[in-house]
Amino acid sequence: MSYTEHFYKSNDDLNLYYRQYGATSDRLPVVCLSGLTRNSGDFEGFAAEFANDRQIFTLDYRGRGQSDWDSNYKNYDPQTYLADVLTFLSHAGIKNAIFIGTSLGGILSIALAGLAPQFVKALILNDIGPEVSEEGSSRIADYVGKDIRFNNLEDAALAQKEMYRSAYPDVEEEYWLETAGIGFVFDEKDRNYRANYDLTLGKALREQLDKKDPVDLWPFFESLNSKPVLAIRGELSDVLSEETFQKMQTVLPHMQTLTLPNRGHVPTLTEPACINTIKTFLDNLD
Repeated sequence: MSYTEHFYKSNDDLNLYYRQYGATSDRLPVVCLSGLTRNSGDFEGFAAEFANDRQIFTLDYRGRGQSDWDSNYKNYDPQTYLADVLTFLSHAGIKNAIFIGTSLGGILSIALAGLAPQFVKALILNDIGPEVSEEGSSRIADYVGKDIRFNNLEDAALAQKEMYRSAYPDVEEEYWLETAGIGFVFDEKDRNYRANYDLTLGKALREQLDKKDPVDLWPFFESLNSKPVLAIRGELSDVLSEETFQKMQTVLPHMQTLTLPNRGHVPTLTEPACINTIKTFLDNLD
């Protein structure tokens, strides 16, 4: 799927990257926010399905993909990411959109809908809720920020498969090379492949997890009672527990849900059940 590449300036003068798929139309635009260490490339398959008749924007957070790295690692925090998203919306002239948030992107979408609801028409939450399981957060904190290098993408793909195959037991072999091509980038200096994000992100994450008074996202989530919400969960997920998923449905009885078998954290959004459910959800909004 073809796209155009763009940059905008953050409030502290970083160049932040985004992709734009599709042409201007009467249909609501979609803004896609990725997971913690991932980037705009994760939504290419999704855009191929849905950008034929609407605009889709996929963002690289600061310190990821083609966006500038922040010299102060403490700025790798949700409050700063939210400010960047708001700056992007102003830059792109987006007054109202559907937000798709994967993992961290879902947390940001929930917070954005609570703090600036005028921008959020509806939300699609991909394997995330107001509460992250301790098992999942510990696993993520354990690998984020490690400087692991590979001589080629094939080796990176094999390592990705070894680490995540329990979350994707039925994917085709090509998937691992595709996801490695998004998650790793060639380092011209060291002549090998490194993670496609600033490794100081790991230090920032661990400091945030050590806080004794983490932000309670449930009040933000409860404020979504007037907005259409679709929540997707991987049945094998260690981040969004079944207990939290059930509580989300109790808090928001109108919320639509989809549980995907043979998926952990996170669904790719290109699974046939995902595509069909999201298509119906978007059509109803339009």
